[in-house]
Amino acid sequence: MERKIQYLFVLAFIGMSFSLSAQTDKEIQDNSSFLDRVFVGGNFGLQFGDVTNVQIAPIVGYRVTNDFSAGVGVLYQYIKYKRFAPALTSNNYGTSVFARYRVKDPFFLQAEYEYLNSEFYLTAAEKLRSSLSSVFVGGGISQPIGGNAAFTLSVMYN
Repeated sequence: MERKIQYLFVLAFIGMSFSLSAQTDKEIQDNSSFLDRVFVGGNFGLQFGDVTNVQIAPIVGYRVTNDFSAGVGVLYQYIKYKRFAPALTSNNYGTSVFARYRVKDPFFLQAEYEYLNSEFYLTAAEKLRSSLSSVFVGGGISQPIGGNAAFTLSVMYN
């Protein structure tokens, strides 16, 4: 039972997304160029200890209007469980598509579809690779931190 609670806590924390992006809240004009509407950003995570977790998840998006944007992302995650001898490692990867609507500065609503391909251990010597599709909904805040950068905090529910 304690192990299940630990997994739920880890999954809940992973579901919270802290990111930096080059999206700003500057108003775009109807005649803005394609590149003026494009933004990049993503997540990068590190965890060390009994479990090593390295995650990189860049995104590219497009501002359709001043309040609505959509984009795509990719994800790579390396996990190493040192509690076992020998240590167990997994490589996970995936992609996502998202849509974000700015309700009122700095708040936004977001929906996201994610495809994730993960490795699971059946035994210490045997791995199984499995795919999982998920839909997330939630929201957050996006706070500008400079000329072309913003800090984004989102909480998503599956």
